[in-house]
Amino acid sequence: MIYRRLGRTNLQVSEVGFGGEWLERHDEAYSVELIRHAHAQGINIIDCWMPDPKSRSIIGKAIADCRDEWFVQGHIGSTWQNGQYVRSRDMAHVVPAFEDLLERIGGGYIDLGMIHYIDSEEDWQNAMSGPFIEYVHRLHDRGIIRHIGLSTHNPVMAKRAVETGFVEMILFSINPAFDMHPATEDLMDLLGGDFDESLSGIDPQRASLYQLCEQRDVGITVMKGFFGGALFDANRSPFGVTFTPAQLIHYALTRPAVASILCGYDTCEQIDQAVAYETATPDERDYASVLASAPMHGYMGQCTYCGHCQPCPMEIDIAMVNKLYDLAVQQETLPQSLREHYRNLPHNAADCVGCRSCESNCPFGVKIAERMAKAAKLFG
Repeated sequence: MIYRRLGRTNLQVSEVGFGGEWLERHDEAYSVELIRHAHAQGINIIDCWMPDPKSRSIIGKAIADCRDEWFVQGHIGSTWQNGQYVRSRDMAHVVPAFEDLLERIGGGYIDLGMIHYIDSEEDWQNAMSGPFIEYVHRLHDRGIIRHIGLSTHNPVMAKRAVETGFVEMILFSINPAFDMHPATEDLMDLLGGDFDESLSGIDPQRASLYQLCEQRDVGITVMKGFFGGALFDANRSPFGVTFTPAQLIHYALTRPAVASILCGYDTCEQIDQAVAYETATPDERDYASVLASAPMHGYMGQCTYCGHCQPCPMEIDIAMVNKLYDLAVQQETLPQSLREHYRNLPHNAADCVGCRSCESNCPFGVKIAERMAKAAKLFG
C-alpha cells in the first residue's frame, strides 16, 4: 500500500481507503471481518458518516485493538432520530449524536471531525454561524477532533470551506461523470442518460476546486468514486462504456490534492480488487483510453493528468508539468511554492525538444509541445 499526505493535516493515509456506508446491511461479525481484512491489506482510513448505532459499533469493534493505526472521518451533524438518518444543525441532536460516535468508535478522539454534508448556501449559513460551528471549534481546541474537515458534493461549497482557512481537508465526490457535469444539476440524473453536447471537459468549478485545494494545502478524500457501481455497467454509465475499479481509482488519485479514495465494500474480494490497484500495470490503470473511446465524452484537448503521454525521451514527467502549469495560470502571480516544486523536478518543460512523440500517445489530442513551451516560459 502507498500512503499519501492528506494536505496540511500531515496524516499519511492509504491511497485506497474504506467507505463504511454498507456495513449495516451485513451481520455484525461479517462487517467487522471486512474492516479487519482491509486493515491487513494496509488500508488505514475509514469514513463513518452513518449515524446508526450498528454501523458505528461495527467500526469501533473492528478497530479496537489497533485504534491508533486508523484514521477515522467522523461526521458532526449526522444524527439518528426515530430510527432514521437526519442531517441536523440543531444542537439538541448534534451533541448527543457526536458523543455517541465518540463512545462507539473508541479512543476518546476522532481524527478528522467532518462538518457533515453542506451542499447549499442556506445550510452553509446555518452551520457557519452560531452554536454548531462553535461546537466544532470547541471540540478541536480540546483535541477531541484532531483536524477539522467538511463533506460536500458541491464544488462551490467546497471552495467556501477551503477559503475559511480552518478546514484542513474535504471529503468530495469525484469520478469522470461528476467531473464533466455542472454542480447545479442533479448528478444522479446521469444514470443511464446522455451528456449535453454543450459540455466540454471537466466542469470549471470542479477543476478550480482541485487547484485551490492544491494551492492551500487542503487534502481531499474521495467519495462516490465508483458512482454507486454505475460506471461498471455500460448500460448505466453516462459514457456508454465500462470502467474497472483500477481505472476509477486511478482517475480519482490523479486529481490535484487527492490523497485517498474511500471505496465501499460488500466482500473481502472487493477489498482485494481495490487494493490490487497498487500492483496494477499502467494498462490496467488506463482510464484515458476508455474515456477517449466512449461514444459520449467531452475531454478532447484537455489534459486529465493520466500519464498516457509517457514515456518521454527527455524523461519529463509531462502530467506533473501540466498539473503545475494549470495550477499556476489560475493565479495572478506565480506562487513561490509552485515555482519551487517545478524547479525540483529532475526534468522539466525546458528540456522538451518538441519531438511530439507524447502527442501521438495522448488519447485526447492535447497539444503537449505547445503546453511545454508555455510552461517553460511561465516558470522561467
